Amino acid sequence: MDHDNHIRLMSDELAPGILDGATVYGPGDENIGTVSHVHGEGADSMGIIDVGGFLGLGAKPVALRAADLDFMRDEDGEVHAVTNWRKDQLKAMPEHRD
Repeated sequence: MDHDNHIRLMSDELAPGILDGATVYGPGDENIGTVSHVHGEGADSMGIIDVGGFLGLGAKPVALRAADLDFMRDEDGEVHAVTNWRKDQLKAMPEHRD
């Protein structure tokens, strides 16, 4: 997927209603997870990413700062994120517990 033409979200758009459910892509456009929910709003918010699993089962929730994710909209208006984190790095992180 070519993210160069996608529109980056502004800080005021980094809110739960916009980011929940966004697919997260890592290096090489690897699908590494989905934003399950967000704590807070703006650049200081924390995105909880479900990593791994299959059809929502067995996924491990990990917390990433919104600053570690580049959120954008594609040509169809769908929100997704790109990060430099790899799936194996996220799986090695501590599990997030609400």
